[in-house]
Amino acid sequence: MGMDELIKHEGIVVSTREGLAHIQIVQTSACSACKAKSMCMSAESQVKEMDAVMTEPMEAGDKVEVLVHEKLAWKAVLLAYILPFFVMLAVLALLTACTDLSESVVGTLSLCGIALYYIGLSIFRHRLQKEFSFTARKL
Repeated sequence: MGMDELIKHEGIVVSTREGLAHIQIVQTSACSACKAKSMCMSAESQVKEMDAVMTEPMEAGDKVEVLVHEKLAWKAVLLAYILPFFVMLAVLALLTACTDLSESVVGTLSLCGIALYYIGLSIFRHRLQKEFSFTARKL
């Protein structure tokens, strides 16, 4: 799958409001063979719900396809897992090189660095939600 391709999942519209459809996705056995399953939230459990931008008018009960660009999935992995790891390593290296703190204090402060990173992400979550939006189209 190329980096510009779409990840697609079928779902059912639960409700709609202000151009968004609240959609329920039921995991199928096809998820186990999907190349993007390690990045995809629908591979974690049987039923997931999400909001998606409607490309056309929809009503509760409509069958839809939920789409997201694969590059956004990779960006989400970067923001959620890879960058926090490097934040922890940077804090760890900086404190180890520049202070005489004990290992337990340095380790604790490194974990605090990760906590601050995630707090920063939560502060900008509305901006991130706009960028990481799903799109829904009727089947």
